[in-house]
Amino acid sequence: MEDGYYIGRRWEDLDTDILVKIFQSFDILELTSGIAHVCSAWRMACCDPLLWKTLDLSMMKSNFIKIPLEPYVYVDGRSDKILTRLLKISMSLSRGNITTLIFHFNLFVSDEQLTYTAERCPQLRRLVLPAWNRIKKTGICKAIRAWKDLESLTMPGIANPPYLMEEISKNCKNFRELKIMGPCDKFFASTLATFLPTLKVLSLRCSMLYKEALIIVLDSLPHLEVLNISHCLLIEVLPPPGPKKVVSEIDQSIIEKASRLREFLTCMNDSCTMCQRTKIDEGLMRWYRYEEGLWKADEVSSLAL
Repeated sequence: MEDGYYIGRRWEDLDTDILVKIFQSFDILELTSGIAHVCSAWRMACCDPLLWKTLDLSMMKSNFIKIPLEPYVYVDGRSDKILTRLLKISMSLSRGNITTLIFHFNLFVSDEQLTYTAERCPQLRRLVLPAWNRIKKTGICKAIRAWKDLESLTMPGIANPPYLMEEISKNCKNFRELKIMGPCDKFFASTLATFLPTLKVLSLRCSMLYKEALIIVLDSLPHLEVLNISHCLLIEVLPPPGPKKVVSEIDQSIIEKASRLREFLTCMNDSCTMCQRTKIDEGLMRWYRYEEGLWKADEVSSLAL
């Protein structure tokens, strides 16, 4: 330095490793806001695989209103355009390196957005997609066929699960982990037993779970190691003309069946806040009522966000 004059290094001259370290502190909105266009060095850093192992959109929500007919939500066009733009920039920068993809439960992805993303994330191993209102059978099946390495899925309860589970069985040979954010009945459990008999981890937490479905899961998934039914509303269907009955505790026969598991996670405590909320919501959690981010929790560490 002479006469107060100082020549320092320019931002674009920083080592790529340092830039990547800085960019790792950015969220997805900041990372896609235009910093890749500053200069070629910054764009190179923005494309580093370390930044794109996970595409976390759990802070984004659609601007929507509920409607009485399928898909039961109407998403504002501007909201759709914002998501489409973000996905396109993310796919361009990530260069196929994304292995985990996370959507918010109020982010209503369309078929076009899902398939566009699937085609550009061939290495995806984990998908968290709690809302399927706007996704049709053809869309999700096309996406699953693109994800040969898929191992873990978080999804809502759906009325007709066989087509999806069959697609996973055919295309995702390493699939091992499933979380269902919705009711699990006998039909759903039987579908799992038919198409995913090698499933190792299953979480049904905070949902309506039929006792007969639980028995099918325990009897018909021989490779299952971890089962989470914490805070579930356990329902027993009595012989006609008997009504449905909420089960207050797990009986000994189920405990014996579950003894083979490495972990059997349960909570049916009237003093537990989450158990109370599941009862109030009748086994179909209205996550928007509760603390932001609560939907991400899971007693199974590999499924928590």
